[in-house]
Amino acid sequence: MPSHNSPVEVTIRNRQSRWRLTGLLAGVALLVAFAHAPLLRAVASFLTVEDPLTPASTILVLGGGTPFREMEAAKLYRAGWASQVIMIRDSGTDEAIALTKLGVKVQEPWEISRDVFIRLGVPREALRLVYFETGGTLEELKRLYDTLEEKNSPVIIVTSKVHTRRSRLTWNYVTQGRSLPIVRAASGDPFLPNRWWKKRRFVEYVLHEYLALINYYAGFPIAP
Repeated sequence: MPSHNSPVEVTIRNRQSRWRLTGLLAGVALLVAFAHAPLLRAVASFLTVEDPLTPASTILVLGGGTPFREMEAAKLYRAGWASQVIMIRDSGTDEAIALTKLGVKVQEPWEISRDVFIRLGVPREALRLVYFETGGTLEELKRLYDTLEEKNSPVIIVTSKVHTRRSRLTWNYVTQGRSLPIVRAASGDPFLPNRWWKKRRFVEYVLHEYLALINYYAGFPIAP
């Protein structure tokens, strides 16, 4: 006589099978990661580029990565590589807008960024705010380029480590090579290129950058 399992037993057995499969896949992933650590390090290293410093008209600080991008830009300003710093003023997060309506005052990201610069010795008169509502790196760099007075002058672009290669490529795309990008990575950025695959957020950074690079090389078929 064939045995008949109850629905509960079938459900438990299916769950156990899924957990075993998940554990197996996780184990395989870990083995691959540790067996190919040099390859994984190269994957992250490809994304990180830096250019030799030369005097520039402006330091452009891309939005995000506070306070590490601001710290790097302030260091470059104090060293005399440029006489002004341009930072992004965004439209504010939905959460901040909702809190303001409730009468709870919170600092916007651009206000925190400004305060970091002032604390690090960048005078207010050397700071320039550029309003940027929404979009990705392409739209952000277009907006920054449109605001420049000297459009053919070199600029220093400060961003996070894994974002440097794409920032350089996108700036050349936006300016059609008219303005030399001097791309610098925030030295305090906590991203770990030698073991990025061990932290979920770093894995997400790397995957995002490679997907964005594919979009770039394909001619931006997907709006950034």
